[in-house]
Amino acid sequence: MKILIVEDEELAAKRLAQLVMEIDPEAKIIGPIDTVSATISHLKSNPGYDLILLDIQLADGKSFSIFDECDIVTPVIFTTAYDEYALKAFELNSIDYLLKPVSRDKLKASLVKLQKLKEFYGSVNPNNQLYEMIRNLRSAGKPVFKDRFLVSKGDTMLPVKVKEVACFFAQDKEVLMLTIDNKRYFIPYSIETLTTTLDPKLFFRVNRQFIVSAEAITKVHNYFNFKLKIDIAPDPGQEIVVSRSRSSAFKAWMNGEKE
Repeated sequence: MKILIVEDEELAAKRLAQLVMEIDPEAKIIGPIDTVSATISHLKSNPGYDLILLDIQLADGKSFSIFDECDIVTPVIFTTAYDEYALKAFELNSIDYLLKPVSRDKLKASLVKLQKLKEFYGSVNPNNQLYEMIRNLRSAGKPVFKDRFLVSKGDTMLPVKVKEVACFFAQDKEVLMLTIDNKRYFIPYSIETLTTTLDPKLFFRVNRQFIVSAEAITKVHNYFNFKLKIDIAPDPGQEIVVSRSRSSAFKAWMNGEKE
């Protein structure tokens, strides 16, 4: 097995190489390469690998950008000290995601998984077939988020599309939906339930009371004690403050960094 190690920490790279050789003494290891730019250049000239062990945070940026420049069909195992990138990693050509320090048992399990997948699909273009399977599984396993609500208005019921909602908020033990055309409806869902059923790309829970739509936000203000205050349209008539513990995540979400 020919393996490329992309890692900017010397000790981590040596440990990976050592673990690989303990698990598979016949493996041929190339690297380590420690930057995004060098990895892109290398892969464009040397595409023939059986596996890439890829650190996420490299010396000149996140390795996800490599996939924008290279058509990678080689199986990838991501390694990182942080678990916040797991979802993004599995959206790319990844068969596994290992947290540092990488243990021998977990790396071996990943390599066994790769081998079983290749054996299952046989020897004809195994990488292409492997990734076709991964793409299918990834699509099938995507969570399904609510795209509409059926709300009551008098003796009738009305459908409201999620894209028409400005925010959801708790008030007097009830939860209200505020639409972009400034209509309010009580809905039979808790804020906690909505947090898990709404698309996190479109909605963000800023505190215990409010979930807001990105499309409704008109302005963000710095607030005391490292909190944030946000304005949305239409105005719900209540102050919306992003809690201190959520401020960093909120700014990343608004900047399009949350997947």
